[in-house]
Amino acid sequence: MQKNWNILSSDNSVVTALAKALNVSEIVGHLLVLRGITTYDEAKLFFRPEITHLHDPFLMKDMQKAVDRIQTAITNGEKVLVYGDYDVDGTTSVAMMYSFLKKQVKEIEYYIPCRYEEGYGISLKGIDYAKENNFALIIALDCGIRAVNQVDYANEKGVNFIICDHHNPGEKVPDAVAILNPKQADCNYPYKELSGCGVGFKLIQAFCQKNEIDFSEIIEYLDLLTVSIGADIVPMTGENRVFSFYGLQQINTNPRVGLKALMEVANKTKNVTITDVVFGVAPRINAAGRIEHAKKAVEILVETDFTKAKLFADKIEENNITRRSLDQSITKEALEMIDQKKKSTVVHSKNWHKGVVGIVASRLIENHYKPTIVLAEKDGILTGSARSVHDFDLYSAIAKCAYLCEKFGGHKYAAGLSIKKENLAQFIDEFEKAVSESITEDQLTPKINIDKVIDIDEVDDKLYRIIKQFSPFGPKNLSPIFVSKAVVDNGYGKQVGADRTHLRINAKRSNDSIAGIGFGMGDFFENIKDNQTFDMCYSIDENEWNGRKTLQLRLRDLKPNS
Repeated sequence: MQKNWNILSSDNSVVTALAKALNVSEIVGHLLVLRGITTYDEAKLFFRPEITHLHDPFLMKDMQKAVDRIQTAITNGEKVLVYGDYDVDGTTSVAMMYSFLKKQVKEIEYYIPCRYEEGYGISLKGIDYAKENNFALIIALDCGIRAVNQVDYANEKGVNFIICDHHNPGEKVPDAVAILNPKQADCNYPYKELSGCGVGFKLIQAFCQKNEIDFSEIIEYLDLLTVSIGADIVPMTGENRVFSFYGLQQINTNPRVGLKALMEVANKTKNVTITDVVFGVAPRINAAGRIEHAKKAVEILVETDFTKAKLFADKIEENNITRRSLDQSITKEALEMIDQKKKSTVVHSKNWHKGVVGIVASRLIENHYKPTIVLAEKDGILTGSARSVHDFDLYSAIAKCAYLCEKFGGHKYAAGLSIKKENLAQFIDEFEKAVSESITEDQLTPKINIDKVIDIDEVDDKLYRIIKQFSPFGPKNLSPIFVSKAVVDNGYGKQVGADRTHLRINAKRSNDSIAGIGFGMGDFFENIKDNQTFDMCYSIDENEWNGRKTLQLRLRDLKPNS
């Protein structure tokens, strides 16, 4: 699939001044400026995150009310229910809040809604459970900001709500005791990009400040918070960067036993990075809720006995293997259904598993780059997930077809929806019309943002050592991507892997060559063989073999030299 390379630019005078102030190369100066870092002090904050850089949690609207309500529950001996969504952000949030509050609250439980019976967010069934079991307070995490009717229902039953959410509020917010969400228009909290777990952590931090509990007592929860940040794809800036910096230290030195067990089954036990969290740990936590019930994920994350945690992890790994198998088989079927002539994709089947349709939608976009909806049918209702392409507002396109939906929700790049079977054909036509009227050809072509064009000889250990200090990586601070032009393979490049789908190159340099690996890029061998010159797009990586580390390029794309 052809990709557009978008070369990013910066102010040369600012780059030069910053590079001089930091005594670094202009390549590094340029990378920093692209990330919004233009002064020595900003660079110091970036490279040396400190816990003291965290904001006062009481700057968040309703924080005092939330802390006071928890304190009242403790004083009066009330039962507290910790409620969270079934994805990684929700389950890590619940595990964190439950683990902390069970040291403070006499009677406490957690509740995760069933993905298939209750759906996303606050459910009436969950509120009924709270009432029937005499819970006076529900602390909702990673959900609830739009649960106006549900909270009204809870109020009628005498059940209070504290909502900790990070999704965009609607025109009206629920009538809860306290709503913690920095994205509220009248909330003056300085950092707006926390995960749901991040908002929950700020509540814990505020409770500790009020009760003179030292911050060192809650550092242990940064491992869970870091998993949420990586999995929920929130910007790796500000407080998220501070949390992740120290959370990764926690994961690599003293992780909770549940995470340790999950990392073992994922074969990620040394020098764990955000990438390892996103692609190793997070899918396994998610798999529990996709295949069985997400409470299984919370069970392992709150476990304190490693032997028990290992048993949980083995079961979750079975779920993950099942999830992978479903993902592969459904993706294969769905690819055969795609209409090449359309600018959108909507595919469906009554044989598909609802728990993996979001993953499948993302897989389809990797092969056919256009707004995509994947639906699973049950009892005459099709329910599924939608994924978008760069810069295209998927939510708005679905909103134009809202009258055909039973319900829908989401944001610009991802959404969930359900449709009656009799409305599906019309929905497909209307969605295609909505997409076709607003999408551009540029949006239908994948784009790679390139940090800088550099000579292949400029890739060295010194540059890589500094780039490593840019981590943790994530949105707004992605691993730098470079382009080098007129490159030639030294003749040892080849297709590798059992099915020869990957590409290994050895790019010539002035005095040596440097290896590169392109996963899924085996077909590009035709562009590099027989001394052809080519332009390559890559990030700088490290390969370890038999205890020896060497630089290697992680290829992203190749083109004939232009």
